[in-house]
Amino acid sequence: MWLRSAFYRWLFPAAVVLPLWLLIGWVVTGAGGWALLWVLFIAVPSVFVGQIVLTLLQRARPSARETRMASWWDVLGFGVWHVLTIAIGFYPQTWFPLLLAGAIAAAIGLFWLQLWQLWGEARTAGGGIRFMRTPMVDAESGPSRATPVVDDVFVIKEKPTSEH
Repeated sequence: MWLRSAFYRWLFPAAVVLPLWLLIGWVVTGAGGWALLWVLFIAVPSVFVGQIVLTLLQRARPSARETRMASWWDVLGFGVWHVLTIAIGFYPQTWFPLLLAGAIAAAIGLFWLQLWQLWGEARTAGGGIRFMRTPMVDAESGPSRATPVVDDVFVIKEKPTSEH
């Protein structure tokens, strides 16, 4: 359980730490000028925005908010993506294209995993938005008038939460 809780707390700081690591890794390895352009204009913004979007999708799930823990699927998906991103920061000459392709595939897979989990929880939540038409009696004429006024009414039922 501590691992899932640690991943939950790590996700927002990772949006800053991982792009920063890509920049620090460039400095340490001396990867070259073209790599710096790639880091500044493609890698850092995409990792930052991707991490924020994926974290917000993860936090949108009721189970994550209630338990304040990531699911095991989250741990696996984010773990693979973060390990590949860290490995890219070492800028290995021979493995770089393969690591980059793996990190991009992991990020896309993680995006769909987050949507799948969010949709699954929303579908089985038991609540939801229901649309119905109800007759409303005109207040001025009172109940003696037989012509009902019909308005649209939205009924939103929430799933009761257990007290912790």
